[in-house]
Amino acid sequence: MPAPRFATFLPVACLGILLLSGCASLPAGADADEIAEFRATNDPMEPLNRAMYQVDLAADTLVVRPAAEAYGIFVPEPVRDRVRNVLDNLRLPVVFANDVFQTEPRRAGDTLMRFAINSTFGIAGIFDVATDWGYPGHNEDFGQTLATWGVGEMAYMYVPVLGPTNPRDLAGLGVDTFLLDPWGYVAPHSDTADALRIARPVVGALDIRQGLIPVLDDVRRTSLDPYATIRSAYRQRRNANIANELDGMTRDPEGRRLGGQN
Repeated sequence: MPAPRFATFLPVACLGILLLSGCASLPAGADADEIAEFRATNDPMEPLNRAMYQVDLAADTLVVRPAAEAYGIFVPEPVRDRVRNVLDNLRLPVVFANDVFQTEPRRAGDTLMRFAINSTFGIAGIFDVATDWGYPGHNEDFGQTLATWGVGEMAYMYVPVLGPTNPRDLAGLGVDTFLLDPWGYVAPHSDTADALRIARPVVGALDIRQGLIPVLDDVRRTSLDPYATIRSAYRQRRNANIANELDGMTRDPEGRRLGGQN
């Protein structure tokens, strides 16, 4: 691994270990209902997480949401769609690697074909030709891979900028970003390449946040406890991602395949 990439990945791994070591235990003197709720929410660091949520909310209100609004206003929707296609195409090698790690040959083949078709006939991924040709996209990441290998989610976490996560998925993000993503290895180390490496996650984050403006606004306006609502929604969707319930294949809670695609 190139030294700069390792130097960036190491703090992420250390952060995950530190947070794991700092997880709280069951509250002292808790009754049965409190213990059941504690286990169901899986949020032993809730006071810290709520504080981080408030930090993130302030940053979102002052910087991220206005930037996402500007992105939606000044970048036409057809252009945003093309940018999203390119970003999705650039991520396909990571999806392919995780398909392989999860021993999903059919899905790995579909991902490989999707990348080949969209990179050529789709003009570097600008156009999603592969979906019309029978190769729709799906998402896999190393956090999901760890889940299929039997690694539990561990404690819920809220990290400013990244949002809701857990140690398993945070570690998975580090592996995907700094180990499995091939573009950091093949791209030359130049000012232009470095600028593109920075622009890619920034534009991706703006695009995601722009799409979530109405959803998050509604949660913050109508929910009695937006933090708890976001926590529940994240955990439910994450479990659905791991089970592949959103793209036609299901697994049991331990991550074993129940049927669907091979």
